[in-house]
Amino acid sequence: MDITVAKTAGFCFGVARAVEMVEKCCKDTQNKYYTLGPIIHNKHVVEGFARKGIAPIENIDRLKEGEKLIIRTHGVGREIYDKLKEKNVEIIDVTCPFVKKIHNIVERHHKEGYKIVIIGDKNHPEVQGINGWCSDAAEIFATPEEAENANPHYNKVCVVAQTTFVQEVFKKIVTFLKKTCQDIVIFDTICNATEERQSEAYELSSVSDVMIVLGGVNSSNTQKLYSICKSVCPTAYCLERIDDLPQGCDFGSKRVGITAGASTPAVIIKEAIGKMENFESFEALMEESLKTLNTGDIVKGTVIEVRPNEVIVDLGAKQDGFIPAGEISDDPNATTDSICKVGDEIEVFVVRVNDADGNIMLSKRKLDTVKTWENVKKAQEEGEVLEGKVTEVVNKGMIVNYKGYKVFVPASQAAEKRDADLSEFVGKVVAFKIIDINDRRKRLVGSVRVILDAQKKELQEKFWADAAVGKVYTGVVKSITNFGAFVDIGGVDGLVHISELSWKHIKHPSEVVSVGDSIEVYIKDIKEDTKKISLGFKKAEDNPWEVVKTKITLGEPAQVKIVRIMPYGAFAEIIPGVDGLIHISQIANRRIDNPAAELKIGETVEAKVTEIDWENKKIALSIRALLPAPEVAEEAPAAEEVAEVEAPAEEATEE
Repeated sequence: MDITVAKTAGFCFGVARAVEMVEKCCKDTQNKYYTLGPIIHNKHVVEGFARKGIAPIENIDRLKEGEKLIIRTHGVGREIYDKLKEKNVEIIDVTCPFVKKIHNIVERHHKEGYKIVIIGDKNHPEVQGINGWCSDAAEIFATPEEAENANPHYNKVCVVAQTTFVQEVFKKIVTFLKKTCQDIVIFDTICNATEERQSEAYELSSVSDVMIVLGGVNSSNTQKLYSICKSVCPTAYCLERIDDLPQGCDFGSKRVGITAGASTPAVIIKEAIGKMENFESFEALMEESLKTLNTGDIVKGTVIEVRPNEVIVDLGAKQDGFIPAGEISDDPNATTDSICKVGDEIEVFVVRVNDADGNIMLSKRKLDTVKTWENVKKAQEEGEVLEGKVTEVVNKGMIVNYKGYKVFVPASQAAEKRDADLSEFVGKVVAFKIIDINDRRKRLVGSVRVILDAQKKELQEKFWADAAVGKVYTGVVKSITNFGAFVDIGGVDGLVHISELSWKHIKHPSEVVSVGDSIEVYIKDIKEDTKKISLGFKKAEDNPWEVVKTKITLGEPAQVKIVRIMPYGAFAEIIPGVDGLIHISQIANRRIDNPAAELKIGETVEAKVTEIDWENKKIALSIRALLPAPEVAEEAPAAEEVAEVEAPAEEATEE
């Protein structure tokens, strides 16, 4: 056997840099580090770091302030950086410098009004990260056909490429874009190391009988190397490790070429060379290691292919196993690709061995069902809280789906109140406990109320530990009666009497509050023996008798509205909640017998504030005080008065 190893096989500059930086983080035992997604697309490297305490996460929402996050080689969009700064999470950025350069190009040209076109795989994390630097507004093409179908006609276009993309395809897409777009700027951002590897892989495949490409199944550059090798050398294998080589391979005296993706560690390449040089003993060891499977076995395997109707699993046996789509999940809406992905380790139940096609039929659903039942029994023993979705309301209760099992929840155990409308729960996820199991019939009975009661008891204990007169709470109106409203202030209900709901006179509490309203109340009184609580809702500063003090002045006029007319006068509203009396004698500047003849309800008049008794809440008003005094006609003197006046004059004349 003639073995030739590509000179460029193994870690590229960016990957080597990233691995070195993460290795340094592994030595820091004082802090907790995570990586956003796998640091590189090689599960052996990722698993190695996980064993050292640095594991990947898929969502930054779980991070806490002060924790440290390693941005992987593929890079991320601007939004991720912004969110991490808001959460005060320290960033260790190992993004490949060549990828970071693309981020800068895209961000700059996007701000200048260019339409961004990325040539690459839209599902690859590197491409998704690049798109994040132009507000996810880029057009992404992986093939010339995709570009032609989109038929883009842009005036200002900036074109970049995924660093691991195939150079030949990139050139074809660019040639097409030049024909349809104007003012186009093109950045060939395919990494030099990628071009060299692809070129060398092509040349090595041309002179080899067998090509072995080592790298992660999710590695884009590895898959592109494999595609190139396969196009030239039909006998080509893409393997994560040399141990994955199919049994029965007879290379004899053939020429074998070995290359590897940019994220493949040197140790995996060396391992491949060593085992290929001792191929005969290696093949014998593989044969010995193959499993013998029987119906009913529970085994682990690796997903190697996901099809719409089935999933193919490598079980380490002579044949691969398959899981029919119907045996993937209990969820009728689940699809094979939503449950399994290539590279996933999966535990399955062996349904049948050596069927007519020589395959092994497997079931994930059946194993999940067995495990779920055992977990349910354990949950009942330990009082564990489970969650499931309410699927329907049935006679005397409702059904909750828990991982394929139907849990019957009686109406008495479904809600806090026995007469609750259970239809409101359909489609919602509820927490419950298993209170009864029929192991033989596989029937389950659950209770939501037991959890609600426990939560309420906990809230009540917390409430009574802190309750005090005057303490303010934000509560929820639970029910309304003629005499007031009951408000839940944390597992405990208190009564707001109708007189406490408004400073104005109201006929019914519903004029002020409704069931479900969130209101602020305070404790007015606590009866320790009966655990009854009286609540206040009115605020002192809203007391109209306090407000009116700022609105009127003794001796000054005020605009008032007539609200009631009595035989002895009229009551006028000064502000809502405060009325003053205009006595009948103060309505007009003359004597009147009937106030209704002078005033009308709803009429606005001007009256002088003539008296204020704050203590007894009485205010006297006068319209008359603002009216001009009536004119008095001069009366003629009486006849006798004239005679008396004139008599002396006559006497004087006679003298």
